[in-house]
Amino acid sequence: MIARIEKLLEYETGGDPMTRLKWTRKTLSKIAQELGRFGIQVSANTVGRLLRKMRYSLRVNRKAIAFKSAPDRNEQMLHIVALRKRFRRAGNPVVSVDTKKKELVGQFKNGGLAWSKSPVLVNDHDFRSTAVGMAIPYGIYDPTANRGSVFVGTSHDTAQFAVESISRWWHAQGSRRYPAARKLLILADGGGSNGSTCRLWKEQIQAEICDRYGISVTVGHYPTGASKWNPIEHRLFSEISKNWAGRPLDSYQTILNYIRRTTTLKGLEVMACLVRKKYHTGIEVTEEQMKQLRIVPARTLPRWNYTLKPRKNGN
Repeated sequence: MIARIEKLLEYETGGDPMTRLKWTRKTLSKIAQELGRFGIQVSANTVGRLLRKMRYSLRVNRKAIAFKSAPDRNEQMLHIVALRKRFRRAGNPVVSVDTKKKELVGQFKNGGLAWSKSPVLVNDHDFRSTAVGMAIPYGIYDPTANRGSVFVGTSHDTAQFAVESISRWWHAQGSRRYPAARKLLILADGGGSNGSTCRLWKEQIQAEICDRYGISVTVGHYPTGASKWNPIEHRLFSEISKNWAGRPLDSYQTILNYIRRTTTLKGLEVMACLVRKKYHTGIEVTEEQMKQLRIVPARTLPRWNYTLKPRKNGN
């Protein structure tokens, strides 16, 4: 029964990458009704007990809203579900991408608890000046294969860094895992280095993925305030946070080792790579460059959904 519930909630689950809490938009009675269609007759209370066993959590109201919810949020969430199902049925890859929380590298306190004989001593202050450096983990998660790739940058979280990470993933893993695919779906947050209004993000996808590999890339952005529904948050980043909880990230090698050793009972495997390339901020993409992109806005909420296709005269 748990397997059937997991299937029902596959596209309806959100989660926090730090606290590792999971939740769903469906009510207990709705889940019970849908189970009934498969001949499984259970009460809403039974569904609640099973969800707790699956580590789903009840949520309380919390005063934290500082702005209005993004208009058309629900419509976009439904559109993303439809996109995921369409690409999956066609055998085309779907990846969820995002930047994990930046980490100071050094003998700094790391939240959480760890089984150890004695506590690990760390610095009493988290001064950036005493750090070895800054770790910027950019993740690509393939929910179909349950495989993750994390590229740990050392300079800046930029659109160029994000797209080059996805490009490297496609070259090393995606193209081999899906050799017949000519289309790729990317699920991304609405802001940051892979934001929906970032020109450099779109220009780099065109040049570094579409033109270079001859594939079309469809992008669906989660609305403002909905990033916790991005699968990478609760299916990859939360597991990494759990794995290194309570242990200081004293070197880049330590970070890579913890990421690579992150596994789950459902078979999650993660690759990690250190990226020492320097990425510069403030790179501007002109109107003329934007006109050269072969970008097709979607009919549904085009500000969040679009497809970039290879140019015949690409790189």
